[in-house]
Amino acid sequence: MARDVAWVAPDNLHLTLKFLGGVDAARLDAVATALTAAAAGSTAFDLVIRGLGAFPSPTRPRVLWAGVDEGRAAAATLARGVDDALSGLGFEREARAFSPHVTLGRVREPRPAPQLAEALAAAGHLGRQPVASVALMRSDLSSRGARYSELATATLAAAAPA
Repeated sequence: MARDVAWVAPDNLHLTLKFLGGVDAARLDAVATALTAAAAGSTAFDLVIRGLGAFPSPTRPRVLWAGVDEGRAAAATLARGVDDALSGLGFEREARAFSPHVTLGRVREPRPAPQLAEALAAAGHLGRQPVASVALMRSDLSSRGARYSELATATLAAAAPA
């Protein structure tokens, strides 16, 4: 059903709050400081991963993803805070609304896939992930996929006891 898919390695699964592209090394400390400020303004939360989908559509998939259910609003608030903090450093604000998802794979040769669309629609609860920090990541692309390096980490404020 999902032939010709380049699957993301389990250790590389992540939720992108903001993609920066190439950043000059001289600016990384300022970016890390802005990320720390944004994280301090957000409280730790849980993400519930539920449902599968595809961009641009499930019937003609290019990217396969897992969706975010619970924690969606908290993730969007955090992404907005990161966007605000980085705009002060000259990074362009996101034009599109934040759509939290975890990329699972990329289809090498997109073509109509009605059976895959049915399978994606049938997916339910996939798991829960606590979010207590965010990271500034560097991605190096190669023919074997992306290799990620953590450049800085910022801790979110502790959640109030339940």
